[in-house]
Formats: sequence, structure tokens, C-alpha cells
Amino acid sequence: MAVEEGTDDFTQDGTVDLKGNPVRRSKRGGWTACSFIVVYEVFERMAYYGISSNLVLYLTGKLHQGTVKSANNVTNWVGTIWMTPILGAYVADAHLGRYWTFVCACTIYISGMALLTLSVSVPGLKPPPCHQADVDNCKKASTLQLAVFFGALYTLAIGTGGTKPNISTIGADQFDDFHPKEKAQKLSFFNWWMFSIFFGTLFANTVLVYIQDNVGWALGYGLPTLGLVISVLIFLAGTPFYRHRVPTGSPFTRMASVIVAAIRKWMVPLPVDPKELYELDMEEYDRNGKFRIDSTPTLRFLDKAAVKTGSKDPWMLSSVTQVEETKQMLRMIPILIATFVPSTMIAQINTLFVKQGTTLDRNVGNFKIPPASLTGFVTISLLICVVLYDRFLVPVVRKWTKNPRGITLLQRMGVGLFLHIIIMVIASFTERYRLSVAKQHGLVEHGGQLPLTIFILLPQFVLMGMADSFIDVAKLEFFYDQAPESMKSLGTSYSSTSLGIGNFLSSFLLSTVSDITQKHGHQGWILNNLNKSHLDYYYAFFAVLNFLNFIFFLTVIKFYVYKAEVSDSMHVLTEELKEKRIKASNQEDIKE
Repeated sequence: MAVEEGTDDFTQDGTVDLKGNPVRRSKRGGWTACSFIVVYEVFERMAYYGISSNLVLYLTGKLHQGTVKSANNVTNWVGTIWMTPILGAYVADAHLGRYWTFVCACTIYISGMALLTLSVSVPGLKPPPCHQADVDNCKKASTLQLAVFFGALYTLAIGTGGTKPNISTIGADQFDDFHPKEKAQKLSFFNWWMFSIFFGTLFANTVLVYIQDNVGWALGYGLPTLGLVISVLIFLAGTPFYRHRVPTGSPFTRMASVIVAAIRKWMVPLPVDPKELYELDMEEYDRNGKFRIDSTPTLRFLDKAAVKTGSKDPWMLSSVTQVEETKQMLRMIPILIATFVPSTMIAQINTLFVKQGTTLDRNVGNFKIPPASLTGFVTISLLICVVLYDRFLVPVVRKWTKNPRGITLLQRMGVGLFLHIIIMVIASFTERYRLSVAKQHGLVEHGGQLPLTIFILLPQFVLMGMADSFIDVAKLEFFYDQAPESMKSLGTSYSSTSLGIGNFLSSFLLSTVSDITQKHGHQGWILNNLNKSHLDYYYAFFAVLNFLNFIFFLTVIKFYVYKAEVSDSMHVLTEELKEKRIKASNQEDIKE
């Protein structure tokens, strides 16, 4: 049934058009708007993974860097890519809004991609070719060559800071939390969001890495640059269909003022009745399109910020809603910390996993498989698991748990964390087998390719995709869902921050373990010659680290309190599911 063009057709979640006018549900938002938004993410992921998947091989093969240095350069850059969204979220929430922050950042992103394509195309911007087995014997890249290449990479990283936290949030904003049907659609949005963007990832991990290895880096980087330009144009074409949220001020300032006010009034007693705490009138929130949040019993110390002492100074007095918003962001920090280790595991895919592939037989008939293309199996596994989870597992589990999501977001994360333990155990045993084959064929001291198929690495890639389907999707949805309405961009940036810190942690661990294991004349675990290294020990260390992190995660989730819904639409949705089950049961009785 079509929705009538009356007052009921206006969205109830405070979204507006670019001019600040209320928007009609029938005219803007929904899956129609998301179709323009998703196209950008497909091409952006194609560009990003087209670079990151094969970057370690470009650094070793073209810029002649060693194993540890090249792997750390990759993880440091990827870490920066995922950390800059904090700045982008701040600009969006406090100043420009998500749409304009995204559009401005796209210009920077495209500039970085264009410069990067230039740096791999012009002969003078890279050192001469070298075919020595040990890159230490090759001519290193000059300061100018490194400055242009890494300058392009980090320009691109700045652009990502403005696009990454805002594009998925813009997509989620197209669904009204106060409308039961749209709330139900949002439950599937993040699953299908991940499904859609990994099509771009799959293209990058297969077609683009093949072009880079066999045709040329110029074309391999030029194609995603062109695709990114086209996707931005498509995004701009969808502007008349978008719903927007008005910037509500800096979330960092609001959170800081609550913490400072609570500290300044730490000696002031809390009232027994939370209703005696300072709060704005409901009309004030309705007028500004914001949500009022009632006081909760967690992190009670922060409630002191809302105790009335006669001062109206914002650094001495905060509303209950402002206090609760701060609580919501702080409550997620232990969960955020628990995601650092799995993010470190993800960093191994495009570094050590790919370097392992270069030592193995990559021939399938007359076709030679690029080592980085194995990351495509991560994507394929993830896509299959997301579809199976959303279409088959959720409906079955939902009957038992009565939860519209099937299982909670934290339970879904926990499954992924457990899988990471299994992955690193398998990776350790696989590497031990690879080293035994190298020893049998006398390929330890001088390196060389082993008479062993690259597909022995397949289980760790496939399982990594399976784990990502649980962790990454749940993590993105959890930090968006649990963030207060006025801090959604900051909440989304938690997810990218996790990946950023995970990559920096990977750099730290790789350098530290490499240095420690080479002390006192020992050979070391990570060398330029992987056949002489001991990555099996390194992966076993990761398995132990994942186990300890899993125990930490189980501990912190016991104390986590989910955010209360700002509307009753989840309750309505649950009731609808109950009605469907009753109808289905009645139909079965009639048939019998």
C-alpha cells in the first residue's frame, strides 16, 4: 500500500534535506538512496584493496625493501588509513555534516590515487629493476622516490579519513529507526553492505593483482582510480534521494565537558532520585531533532556532572542525556580493546600470508597465480558466510532466541574471536610443514621456490574470511548501533580505529619479535629468507595471544549493558515476528 503524502509520511528521526527541511519517507531514503551509496563503496574498496593486497610485493620487488621493513610499512600505512576516520568523524559531527565531509574528502582521496598511479608509471620515480634473491644487494629507492610514493599513500589515507566513517553512516541514516518496516530493513543493511563492498574487494584481489603482476602497475593502479572517479559522480547523482542529519556539535567536547564536570563535583553527593538531576525539557529535544535519554545505573560517578549546584557553566553542569551519551561511548571501550588482537590477525593477510605465497609453486597449468590473489578467497568465504548467516542461520536461531538478529552482536563477535585461535594454530602447523619441505629439498640457506602448491595456504585464508563474517560485520553494526544518535559517525569510527590500532600493533609485534629473537647471536624468527625463518613460532605466539584475548572478551561482555532503544520499533518488530510464527503454526495445523 502506498504511503499517503500527509504528515505521517515525514520521517520521525530528525533527518532533513540539504536545506534543512523535513523529508518525506516516500521521496527520500530507503534502499533507493542506498543503491547510489553502495556503488561508491564497491569502487572504493576496489581501489583500497587493489593497493593494500599487493603493496608488500611492490615494496620488496620494486622499491627493494626487506621482509620486516616492507611488512611494517604496509601495516603502518593501513593503520593510518583506519585511524584517520576519527578526524573525519569529528569534522562531520561538529562542523560540515556527513555529506559535505564525505564530498570534500573524496577530492583528497582521488588526488592521492592519481599521484600514486603517476609514481608507479614514471621510470624516474622508482629504482632500476633488480632480480637478486636478496634485496639487500639491490639499489635502494632515493629519498625523492620514496617521498612521492609514500606521500601519495598518505594523501590517500587523509582522504579515507573523511570518507570511511561517513559513507556507511550515510547509508544507515536512510532508514528511520521510528518506522518498524525501515528498522527491520536496517537490521539487514550492514550484512548486505558488507556483501556489496566485498565485490569490489574480490575484483581487486583477483583481477587487479593479476594485472599488476603480469601487465603493469600503472594499469593496475589506473583502473581503480578511474573507477573511484565514476563512483563519486554516481554518489553525487543520488543527492536528491538522500536523508541527512544536522551536525550536533563536537562529540569530543560534549564528552570532555561531562568528565570534567564530574571530576570537579566529585565531592558532591548524588541525589537518591535520578529525576532530581539536571535535564532539558522534552520540547527542547523535539525542536532540535534530538533524542532524550533517561538516566541509567551504570558508571554512576559521571552522574555527578548532572547534579545541580547553581552553576550553568557547561563545564560544571551537563544534562542527563549528555551524561548518558558519554556513558554509551565509554562503555564500548573495553569491547573496542578486545577487537585489537583480531585486527592484528587481519593485518597478516596482506603481509606475511602473501610473502609465504611467493615461496610456493603458483602454477596451475599455464597460468601463474599472483600470491596476493589468495586474499580473494578471504572475500569469497566472507560473502558466502554473510549470505548463509543472514538467510539461513538467523531465521533458524531466531526461533529459539526470540532475538530479531538471531544472536546478539557480542555473541557474533565471540564466534569470530574463537575462530581466530583456530586459524593461527592451523597457520603454525602449515608453516612448519612448509619449512620441512624446504629442508628436504635443500632450499633453506639460499631460499627459492618450493615444490609445494600455494593452495596449502588456502585453509587459513578461507577461515579468515569466515571469521571476518562474524567479527567485522558485527563490529561495524555494534559500534553504530550502540553509539548515541548524535555520535553515530564517532561510533562508526570505533570500528576503523580497531583496525588501525591492530595494524600498528602488528608493526610493533613484528619488529619486537624480530629484534628479540635475533639477540645473543640467534638466527631470528623473521628474516628476508622465509625458508630460513620461523614463522611457525610466530603464528603459535599469535594463537596464544588470541586465546588470552578471547578470555578477556568473555570477561568484559559480562559487564556490558546494551543501550536502550530510542524507539519502540524493535519491540514492534519482535511482535511482528511472533505474529508470523503464530500464523505459520496455524497454517500447519490447518494443513494437518
